[in-house]
Amino acid sequence: MSQRDIDQWLNHRLQLAEKQLRESDKKPEHPLKEWFLGIDLGTCNIVSIVIDKDANPIATRLDQADVVRDGIVWDFFGAVSIVKKQLASLQEQLGVEFTKASTSFPPGTDPRISVNVLEAAGLEVTHVIDEPSAVANMLHLKSAAVVDIGGGTTGIAVIKNGKVVYSGDEATGGHHVSLTLAGNLNLPIEQAETKKKEQGTEIWPIVRPVFEKMTDIVHDHLQQYPVEEIYLSGGSCALPGVGVLFSQAFPEQKVILPTLPIFITPLAIAVCGMEDNHAD
Repeated sequence: MSQRDIDQWLNHRLQLAEKQLRESDKKPEHPLKEWFLGIDLGTCNIVSIVIDKDANPIATRLDQADVVRDGIVWDFFGAVSIVKKQLASLQEQLGVEFTKASTSFPPGTDPRISVNVLEAAGLEVTHVIDEPSAVANMLHLKSAAVVDIGGGTTGIAVIKNGKVVYSGDEATGGHHVSLTLAGNLNLPIEQAETKKKEQGTEIWPIVRPVFEKMTDIVHDHLQQYPVEEIYLSGGSCALPGVGVLFSQAFPEQKVILPTLPIFITPLAIAVCGMEDNHAD
């Protein structure tokens, strides 16, 4: 597919994911014959997306959660409880029983951490992959880097000739943005999180240095890996100013920021599970 086709394919499905989140009580018109579930255990959010055989989202769940920090599940019971709640809600809406799912992990961390949560929720984990590599695989990139700015970590995957040749991770992300905002404005962290989401343009000058640090981190990781494109993903990328900042920091690469980036990783997780199933 051309770059334009990839962008259209992805943005259409991200918009569908957001639409399905708003219509979480809408029953399917026809019984589901084939489905794939991806669950993203993030630092700030846990997101589950169900897709059909054409990778179209047919149901989405999102819960704010403080159960993962810097790629580590520190509140195991809380994480399992949220996953179980989302499963029950999805099963009620779609009329199917979910017994298996795919998940992900930040590069450099133990995949079993995410797997243990899903298994404790009663699921068989059919596929587990690091977050930026999931996005890279979904988009079938040839020469690019995926920068996944999550709540607690920034993950980088480098793709050459269609294969992931390097992945790395740094412990800085959206949570650190909120901490900076809370300290600057003397606010509780919860209020800073809300302000970040609702007043992104207004608070951008305060938090810009955190994202500038992220661009420095990405520069360091990409020194030995020249690429043509940089794809941004993760909920923290939705803050106004992020796309422009990365474009300025990487003038020799094309920086691509899809719409609704919070849904990119969970969609990619589900797609990787689908492709793995078809390969079997």
